[in-house]
This record gives sequence, C-alpha cells and structure tokens, in this order.
Amino acid sequence: MSTDTGTDKDEGLADWAEALQEQKSTASPDQGGPLAGDPLRPTAGGDAPLNDIQMVLDIPVTLSVELGRVKVPIKYILQLAQGSVVELDALAGEPMDVLVNGYLIAQGEVVVVNEKFGIRLTDVVTPSERLRRVSRS
Repeated sequence: MSTDTGTDKDEGLADWAEALQEQKSTASPDQGGPLAGDPLRPTAGGDAPLNDIQMVLDIPVTLSVELGRVKVPIKYILQLAQGSVVELDALAGEPMDVLVNGYLIAQGEVVVVNEKFGIRLTDVVTPSERLRRVSRS
C-alpha cells in the first residue's frame, strides 16, 4: 500500500520543475527550441496577443503518449489473457508520439524522474503546422 504524503508530492513536483528548468536553459529561440515563436510571449506591438491567449489557458485538454499501434481482429482481442504480449508497429528506441486531444504535437523519449515515467520532447510540431493539421480534420 502506498502512503503518498503531501511532502512526497512536493518533492516529485520539484524534480519535474528542475527537469523543465534544465530543458528551458538548454533551448534558445535561435535553435528552434520550445521558446521559438512562443505564443505566450508578449510581442513588441503590445499586450493584445497575450490578453487573447489568457482566455484559453485554463481549458483542460487530454495529453497522451502513444507507444505504437496495431490493428487486430476481434477474435484476437477475445483471446488476450494476463501475460499476453501485443506486438506494436513501433520499433524499440523509436520516438513516441505526444498527442493533445488526439492531435500530434510532439515526439519524445522516455525518461524516469524520481521513479516515475515521463517523456522528454525531442521534436515539437510548429504552431502553424498544428493549426494546418487541425483544419484538415
């Protein structure tokens, strides 16, 4: 049985905050990192874009990480039991897709921080490409 105290949660959040801070310090706008073209940064023209985006920042979205996919017949699903192995289409060591509400926004690699799994983003889809993909759907 797990005894998860508030202190444990605070320490876990501190580890994630440290990992995120490390990522921010290694990426610069010149390198096309996560800060490049950041829609949250105020523009030289004033605060209008920042105020517009503030209205949507608290909307919850579902973020998921996909290891791979496979199509199988229903009879295969009915035969699954504890210990069954489902072979996916992704190769070991291949980047995993990061989806927000089902739309690809990035790819990354698995990391472990304080005994919890996470994903380090290795490639982020540009905001303009994200909009193009959403508009096609």
